[in-house]
Amino acid sequence: MAEEEETKNKGFRLLGFLDVQSIPCSREAILHGAGGSLAAGLLHFLATSRVKRSFDVGFAGFMVTTLGSWFYCRYNKAKLRVQQRMIQGGMQNKLVYEGTALDPTKKPAAETPSGPS
Repeated sequence: MAEEEETKNKGFRLLGFLDVQSIPCSREAILHGAGGSLAAGLLHFLATSRVKRSFDVGFAGFMVTTLGSWFYCRYNKAKLRVQQRMIQGGMQNKLVYEGTALDPTKKPAAETPSGPS
């Protein structure tokens, strides 16, 4: 029973030491890279019929697509975290300032002119 739990928690390891499940965006990046390498290598092979060069192009396509997809995903995750922090800070300020003179949602009373117009 303990061995089954270890295999469930072990996950997929790339090159024996990179745990793909624990690194954010890694699974999607590797899948995109696999598709990019297949497309680049196959298209190059169909255009030139050179096997070794097509493999090299496919490998380069894998690296470029994987890294590009990973950086794009990490950038979007960081941007989302910043937005979430801003929203949480705004919610905390709303609770702190609610009902006070510093409440940003409270509209100031309209001033009436003092004198004949």
